[in-house]
Amino acid sequence: MEVKRLFDTIYYQKQNHPLQKSMGSKVNGKWHYYSTDEIIDAANKLSRGLLKLGLQPGDKAAIICYKNRPEFVITDLAMSQIGVISVPVYPTIAPKDYEFIFNDSEVKYVFVGEGDLYDKVTKARPKIASLQDIFVYDKTEGKKYWKDLFTDEGADEVEKRKAAVNYEDLATIIYTSGTTGNPKGVLLSHKNILSNMMNVQDIFPAKEGSRVLCFLPLCHIFERTGSYAFMFKSFEVTFTGTDNLGGDDGDLRAIKPHYFNTVPRLLEKVYEKIYNKGLELTGAKKKLFFWALSLTEDYEYGKKYSGFAGIKRSIADKLIFSKWREALGGNVQGILTGAAACPTKIKQVFSAAGVPIREGYGLTEASPGIAIGRYDKGGAIMSAIGPALPGVTIMIDAEGGDYKPGEGEILAAGDNIMLGYHNRPDATAEVITEKNGRRWLRTGDIGKMVKAHGTEMLKITDRKKELLKTSGGKYVAPAPIESRFKENFLVEQMMVIGEKQKFVSALILPAEEALKDWCLNNSVEWTGLEDAVGNEKVKAEFQRICDECNPEFAHIEQIKKFKLLHKQWEPTKTDGSEAELTPTLKLKRRVIRDKYQSDIADIYGG
Repeated sequence: MEVKRLFDTIYYQKQNHPLQKSMGSKVNGKWHYYSTDEIIDAANKLSRGLLKLGLQPGDKAAIICYKNRPEFVITDLAMSQIGVISVPVYPTIAPKDYEFIFNDSEVKYVFVGEGDLYDKVTKARPKIASLQDIFVYDKTEGKKYWKDLFTDEGADEVEKRKAAVNYEDLATIIYTSGTTGNPKGVLLSHKNILSNMMNVQDIFPAKEGSRVLCFLPLCHIFERTGSYAFMFKSFEVTFTGTDNLGGDDGDLRAIKPHYFNTVPRLLEKVYEKIYNKGLELTGAKKKLFFWALSLTEDYEYGKKYSGFAGIKRSIADKLIFSKWREALGGNVQGILTGAAACPTKIKQVFSAAGVPIREGYGLTEASPGIAIGRYDKGGAIMSAIGPALPGVTIMIDAEGGDYKPGEGEILAAGDNIMLGYHNRPDATAEVITEKNGRRWLRTGDIGKMVKAHGTEMLKITDRKKELLKTSGGKYVAPAPIESRFKENFLVEQMMVIGEKQKFVSALILPAEEALKDWCLNNSVEWTGLEDAVGNEKVKAEFQRICDECNPEFAHIEQIKKFKLLHKQWEPTKTDGSEAELTPTLKLKRRVIRDKYQSDIADIYGG
C-alpha cells in the first residue's frame, strides 16, 4: 500500500509485518504492549469519539505527557485520520507559554498524562476561550478519562474523513522552544513528515521486529518523526522516560534495544558514569580500564586494526568494552544523536567500544532531518555530520556574510521544509527564501561541505545568531569551543562569552560527581560543589584544562579567563524563574547572560 498520510503507517505495518508487541510502556511497574491490531482498534474508537465531540477537519487538540507512552501515538493517529490538527506540547514549559500556545492555535481539547499536567491546564483554562475540555490518560476520580470517548458508532464517517485527508494537508503544529519571545508554531504537513520518514528508512542499522527504546519527548519532532519511522519499519517500540535508563534495573538492560535516538547530553552522562567507575577502581583493574580507554583515542569510523594493535583491542573488548555494551543492554546496533552538537570524543569512545554512534542534523522546520551520518562503510566521518538526506538539497550561502573560506549559512530545500509559521507571515518570510527557482529554509546555522570517501558531507561550524564579535571586530564561534571543552569529564556545561570584549572567556559548570572524585583523589576536602569551585587547586585543574584545549583554537578564540559556577542549569525550574536550557538541553544564552551578569562583570573587571 502507498503511505500518503501519517496514519497510513500503522495500516502499512498491519499489511506488511504486524506485531504482537508494536508499542508498549510500563504500567503499574509492569511492561504492557499494544499489538498492531489493538493500536488500530483504539485509534478508530477514539476517532469516532472525537467526531461525537463535534471536532471538524482543521480543529486543533493538544497532547501533553511527561513520559512517552503509546496513548500519545494512538491519540495522534486518531486525530490525524479525521483531519484534526495535533498540537504536542512540552510538559515543562511556563504557564504563560501554555496560555500562548493554546490561544494561538485555538486548541479545543487537551489530552494529558500523569503528574500535575491536568492541574496546570485547568489553571490556564479560564484564559483560553477555545478550550472546551481536558481528558486524562490515567483513570482518576473526578476527571474525564480518555477511553470514555471510545465508541463503535460512526465508523462510516471515520472512513469518509480518512479518504478526505490529503498528502499536502496540515498535520501538526509544533511550537519551537525559542530562547527569546513567544514560541513559534511550525506548520508541518503529512508530506513534510512522511518525506523525512521515508528518506531515513535505509539508514537504520536494525531490521523488522528489532527492539527500539523511545525516550526523547514525542512532542519534539526528532522523536515524533522517529516514531512514525519505527512504525513503518515494524520495530517493536518501548516508550519510557530518561529517569530510569541506566543501572542494573534500568530500562536499557530490561529491554535490550537494538536502536534508539538520543541527545548528546545523555551520552555524555553515560560516559561520565563509566569514567567515574574507572576512577573508583584500584591497582591493575584501574590501569586496565584506562589502558582500554586510551585505545579509543585514534579511532575513526570503519578503521580496522591488525597485528598487535588488533590483539590489544580484542583484549580490551573482552575485558572492558563488552561491559560497556552490556550496560546499554548488550544488543545496540546503532544510536542516532541529534538536537545539539555531539562532542567528537563521545562519538569516538562509544563507536570504538562497539556501540556505533552517528549524528543527525536538522530543525523542527525541516521535519527535522537535513543530514545524517550513515552506518555503512564510508557513510560518516568523526569531524562532520554526514551526507544530506535523500530528497534534501543543501546549499552553503556565503552571500552578504563575513564567513571563513568555504563556509556560509546552511540552506535546505526539499519536501520536508515546513509550510510556515502559524499566524506569523513575518517570521516565515525571514527564514523561507526563493533561490534558483526553489524554496529554501534558512537554518541560521553556519557550515560547509567537506568531501570524504567520495561523498559530500555537511560540517556544522556554528549558529549564525550565536557568533560573538569581540571589541576588535573578530567573530568567534562558541559551539566548537564548548563542545571540545565538554569532552573533559570534569566539564558539565560551558558557555563562551566575549561579545564586545577584548578577549573571550567562559562560564563553566563542573560535573559534580566527577569533580567530587577528582577532589578525593587529589587531597582536596569535599564539602560540596559551592565550596569546591572556590578552591585554588580546583581552579588550577580547570586552568590546566584550558591550557590543554586552547592550542586547538585560533588565538582570538582561546579562553583567557573563566568563572566556575555551582548552580545547575536546567530545562525547567520549580521556583518560577526562567530555565537556562531548552527542553532539548540547548543553552539559553540570553537567560544565562542575564543571570550571571555579576560573574561576567568580575571576569572583565567591572
